[in-house]
Amino acid sequence: MQRRRFLGLSAAGAATAAMAPALTACSGGGPGGKTLTVIAAEYGDGKPENSSQKYWESVARTFMGDHKGVKVEVQVYSWTDVDKKVADLVAAGNAPDIAQIGAYADFAAAGKLISADQLLSVPTQADFITSIAKAGEVHRMQYGLPFVSSTRLLFYNKTLFEKAGILKAPESWAELQAAAVKLKAAQVKIPFGLPLGPEEAPAETMLWMLGNGGGYADKNGNYTIGRAENVEAFEWLRDELVGKELTGPGNPARTNRQELFDAFARGEVGMLHGHPSLMQQAEAKDVKYGMAPLPGRHGKAASTMGVADWVMAFKQTGHKKEVGLFLDFLYSTQTVLDFTGKYDLLPVTSTASEKMMKDDDATPRRKKLIPFLEQLKNAEFYPADKTSWAKVSKTVKEKIGSTVQKGADVQGILDEIQREAESTDGAAR
Repeated sequence: MQRRRFLGLSAAGAATAAMAPALTACSGGGPGGKTLTVIAAEYGDGKPENSSQKYWESVARTFMGDHKGVKVEVQVYSWTDVDKKVADLVAAGNAPDIAQIGAYADFAAAGKLISADQLLSVPTQADFITSIAKAGEVHRMQYGLPFVSSTRLLFYNKTLFEKAGILKAPESWAELQAAAVKLKAAQVKIPFGLPLGPEEAPAETMLWMLGNGGGYADKNGNYTIGRAENVEAFEWLRDELVGKELTGPGNPARTNRQELFDAFARGEVGMLHGHPSLMQQAEAKDVKYGMAPLPGRHGKAASTMGVADWVMAFKQTGHKKEVGLFLDFLYSTQTVLDFTGKYDLLPVTSTASEKMMKDDDATPRRKKLIPFLEQLKNAEFYPADKTSWAKVSKTVKEKIGSTVQKGADVQGILDEIQREAESTDGAAR
């Protein structure tokens, strides 16, 4: 899974250097000591002052100051390179102690990872927000440790709403369509932005599935892409939004998320689904925007989509005790908040989330993240525990856009994706 694209934090995944220098300190790791290797992803915007290198450097230095027998070496790679780098090292029998990357399921299925209960103290493991921790489980055992998270909300342009005479954010699909009709009548270029192009089709797809009580998989992990609720959702999109020309001049099947984010920042989009990075982009262009919970078929959706990046620890290094100590420190409340505050992300632990909600001294930007945080407890995640998901996601990118074309056989298309998902899932087991 390419989480950089799902989180959409910036273009830095491609822009940053392939590898930052190893981050070390002079203390620790002497004779008889242990050296931990950590590989992490770059979340910065390409500027040295915003590089994740500084965060990891601080974490490593502080940890080593408290653990004199342990040395920590960290290498930070761009999102373009980091997943492959870790996979190559594992394949060569030279796995890092810890990796902070986009997906864990393949390594867990291959028996390469240490489970959370063997690594973390009980308070640390119990502190993970339940919905996110479950997304890190394979066969009910947690191997993926969530690192950061994000949710989605409905963004709307307040100026365009006022121009169109819309008094409040829509809470249902009927209200969303009615608002889109008014926006179109007010000459808004894109009443509702629908990115079903290859960049983020799986995310937009999941949001509409959830809005009708559907989803990619059931609680037992079985793919349910062709279920009736999902078919109804895309038939509604085909007929009631795209069919009535309420999604702008472009073809949703070839429209990417970033294109619509850019258009929103230019004041050309009335509504779209967005994540926290859109706030900064809109504010940079002085766009007055509002945010609201995800509209559903008959009212507010019961849940929204959550996404997460992952931390994992590999068995072959033989440093389980030291890795556990480092991870306990990594998930301490202030350490979590230092990173999420730097990049407009959500914490994955209950204590950090509570502090963020109640912090009267929080920056205005951090306070703006609270609506996203409030949605996290009910968020649904991609079936990231399935090793087949990467291929299924690719199939969704290729085919889901065709469901909203005029006269499309939605049931047939979703059934086709379902069959391919089941075949891929069977081969992966």
